[in-house]
Amino acid sequence: MPDFSYTARSLSGQLVEGTLSAGNQREALANLTAKELFPVKVAAADKRAAGGDALRVKSRHVAPVYLQLASLLRSGVPMLRSLEVIRQQASKPALGQVMEDVESRVADGATLSEAMARHPRAFPELATSIIRAGGEGGFLEDSLEQVANFTDQADELRAKVVGAMVYPIVLIVIGTIVVNGLIIFAVPVVEEMFDSRADLPFLTRGLLMLSDLLRGYGVFVLLATGAGLYALKQWAETDAGRTAVDGLRTRLPLFGPISLNLAVGRFCRVLGTLLKGGVPIVNSLDIAAGSTGNRVLTGVVEKAAENITAGESLAEPLRASGAFPGDVVEMIAVAEQSNNLEIVLMQVADSLERSTWRKIELLVRLIEPLLLVALSGMVLTVAIALLLPIIEKSTGI
Repeated sequence: MPDFSYTARSLSGQLVEGTLSAGNQREALANLTAKELFPVKVAAADKRAAGGDALRVKSRHVAPVYLQLASLLRSGVPMLRSLEVIRQQASKPALGQVMEDVESRVADGATLSEAMARHPRAFPELATSIIRAGGEGGFLEDSLEQVANFTDQADELRAKVVGAMVYPIVLIVIGTIVVNGLIIFAVPVVEEMFDSRADLPFLTRGLLMLSDLLRGYGVFVLLATGAGLYALKQWAETDAGRTAVDGLRTRLPLFGPISLNLAVGRFCRVLGTLLKGGVPIVNSLDIAAGSTGNRVLTGVVEKAAENITAGESLAEPLRASGAFPGDVVEMIAVAEQSNNLEIVLMQVADSLERSTWRKIELLVRLIEPLLLVALSGMVLTVAIALLLPIIEKSTGI
């Protein structure tokens, strides 16, 4: 959840400055009004300047925190005491420092989600959005358990992908070294066997040009590639870059439908849980918008919330955007008419998650053979380019 810096006036006319966490600027304005403050200026805060993201904690160390906190709260332990216990039992020093800051902020009057949102490198935006929904809907313990399940699933998937990629990555590294060695050292030898490069096959001439490039400017190519990747990473962290990347993620072959279904499934589950807890639909949409983890979908949901305020249905703006799957939109439209939206949303979330996890498992199994085929194709192309002129010369073609 992003932070906003604000300047406002109190009822007495005193000028007040500070920061707060909110899903968007409109929500930040509403929060200030609820605190009887009259906004003068509200703008996105620089998290790095505030030092909120200085500490990084791995998700596998954070996942138990959600479950421990849920168990303590269910047992009737007060929030501050629960946070103190978790801080004292922190498995890593960085986690202990983060929990100390969370405890301090909660003691100062911040909600749990607001305190956690100050540490996005420990508690991701999806987690804080769900926890915020639980806090406002009166089902905080359930939301904490839900976040723990999401975190465990993500860690399990990451472990599967890493395990499946180890062998192909080793082959790719070795294959890349071998292929580059052939291009740099073996390819020029082929050229010496012939009088003119013009007499060589097209594939071989292209390989010779690549060899000349790597031998003459290999270091510069490497530096330029590294600089380009770094610039791309920096751009992807900007608002425009994140929006563009999130839009591309849902359109990629194979990976796009998986990314889209996961985001839509999270949105449906959070929105359904909020509505079931009695939270008004406009407030629920404002909260659920941040749970998608996708800027494009978040913008669509925020626009849908504005339309609902004007008396329109939820399904229409989702359908008009073209960003949500058509079958999901139709189910939402029918659910609105039958007045059982929260039930249908939970069913949609369950269905999307089951089908998506099956696709992910299948894709993980396909990664290794696909990479092996790609590597084999590279080696085969170099081999053909090297052997083709020799075969033509020996056969007299």
